[in-house]
Amino acid sequence: MPGKRSADRSKPRRSQVAVWLAALLVLACLPLYATDAIKPSSSLTFGILPIGGPSESLDAWRPMLDDMGNALQRPIHSISVSTYEGLAQAMSEDRVDVAFVSGVIALDAVTRDRMQVIAQLTRGDGSHGYYSVLLVLKDSPIRTLDDLYSHPGHWRFARGESLSTSGYLVPETQLFASHKLDSDTFFASVQVNNHQNNALSVANGEVDVATNNTADLERFAQHFPEQYARLRILWKSTLIPHAVIIVRSDLSPQLRASIADFITHYAKVGPNVAAERAKLKLIHDISGFAPADDATLVPFADINYSLERRRALSAQWVNDAAMQARLQKIESDHQHLVRLLKANQPMDLPYRGDGP
Repeated sequence: MPGKRSADRSKPRRSQVAVWLAALLVLACLPLYATDAIKPSSSLTFGILPIGGPSESLDAWRPMLDDMGNALQRPIHSISVSTYEGLAQAMSEDRVDVAFVSGVIALDAVTRDRMQVIAQLTRGDGSHGYYSVLLVLKDSPIRTLDDLYSHPGHWRFARGESLSTSGYLVPETQLFASHKLDSDTFFASVQVNNHQNNALSVANGEVDVATNNTADLERFAQHFPEQYARLRILWKSTLIPHAVIIVRSDLSPQLRASIADFITHYAKVGPNVAAERAKLKLIHDISGFAPADDATLVPFADINYSLERRRALSAQWVNDAAMQARLQKIESDHQHLVRLLKANQPMDLPYRGDGP
């Protein structure tokens, strides 16, 4: 019957519906990130640690990356994810060739994901790093750290992701581990968010104390001056080295050298220095990048070492000998890692044969 066959053809077949549903499920499982284009095989992908939102970070870096593409004579595409974990995942899946990351993420990438450090951020003020801080309201009853420690289970806390150096790892190491405390169980409540939202939570009275850092606070003061005026710094950490640039160690030696040469000389030499410095200012008061290697990551290896020791000391053990064995293993692993970082020797892997 022609009429019946025509009606049947107007309806999707069950197999087609199943394919569409499967595709939707795959899309729903993809991590949230922003990217400026699909990467052809001859191009490079630059991963960006987000400052603000992913799209904002892409826009800020684009002028410099366009210059980089012209210098290397190949397209440079970029990816900026909404979380630290998302960027780490992108690198572990070989979706990133070059990246601007914090020291903690760089350490993981160097030890697990075939990356190596080639440069370190320098700021316009000449600083060698930044500081983690604890924020409270100006009129908060928490006047000192003793006020904080003396009321377990009382205060509301906001911190960064577990891979955030200043938002979690440094305060956890320097403030809580030193007192044999775990911030996730010490406070009445814990929220995890980015630095901007955590500062807003303190300013609006939604939490009592939050982690942050001096570099992000400068940016927060510019964007939210009224809220910034309500805040007080309760504690400041020791100096944290600035973020670094890492590249895949399986890129050709010529290409890695070309990338390092461009990045470390950008906004420093040539006829376009003034214009290049203006482009870097868009990113976040960056004055350039100094040559660096894997030894730059030793302070971050020390942070991980301190946290591993704290976990071992606070865990339940069948006997003291078992605990001592674990502590010795942590110690030996740390010493081995530090030796490798100081030797600055990338993993012995075949490179991909990319041209210069």
